[in-house]
Amino acid sequence: MTAFITRCCTRPSLAPFLGGGALMLWLAAGCLCAWLSLGALEAHAAGIDVRKATLTSVDDSYLLEAEFDIQLSPLLDDVLHKGVPLYFILEFEVTRSRWYWANEKVVSIKQQQRLSFDTLTRQYRVGAGALYQNFPTLTAALAFMSRTYRRETIEPGALRKDSSYAAELRLRLDPTQLPKLFQLNTGRDWNIGSDWYRWTVTP
Repeated sequence: MTAFITRCCTRPSLAPFLGGGALMLWLAAGCLCAWLSLGALEAHAAGIDVRKATLTSVDDSYLLEAEFDIQLSPLLDDVLHKGVPLYFILEFEVTRSRWYWANEKVVSIKQQQRLSFDTLTRQYRVGAGALYQNFPTLTAALAFMSRTYRRETIEPGALRKDSSYAAELRLRLDPTQLPKLFQLNTGRDWNIGSDWYRWTVTP
C-alpha cells in the first residue's frame, strides 16, 4: 500500500526576510501611508466651489443667482461647535473692458454671512446684517448658505445693450473675523474659499 502525502499551500511569510524590528517598521509605514491618504482625502473634500452663477434682468433691476458647494474642514467644524462663529464674504463684480484705459468697474458688491452654533439650544444660525435664520442641522444651514438670490438695483444705462461685460463671483471664509488667538495660527484649514467664477453678461 502506497501512501500519498500532499503539502498544503500556505501564504508566504515576510518573517524570514524581515527581522522583528524591521517587520514592525514595515507595518508602521503602511499605517502611516493609510493615515496620510485619509488626511489627503479630507483636505481635498474641504473647501468652497461655485457650481453656477447667473445675472438676469428683472424689471428695473438685476437678479444675481449663485450656487455653491461648501464643505467645512474638520478643524473649522470643531471650532464652530465650540461656539466660535464663522464669517463668510460673498464678492461680486461686473466690469467693462476699455481698450483706451483700465477696465471700468460697473458693479462691486461684498456681502458678509455669519454662521454660528448655539451650544445651549443646539441650533445653527445663518445671519446677514440684521436678518438671520435658525436651522436644526449643520447640513441645512450650509445648504441655505449655498444658494444666493440677490436683487441688485443698477443705475439706468450702467449696462448698455450694445456691450458685453465680465462678471466674477466668489465666496470665502474671512479669517480676520476669528478671535485673535486663532488668527495667529491661520493656515490652509482656515483659508477656505472658492476661485473666482467668471462669465460674460450681455444685457
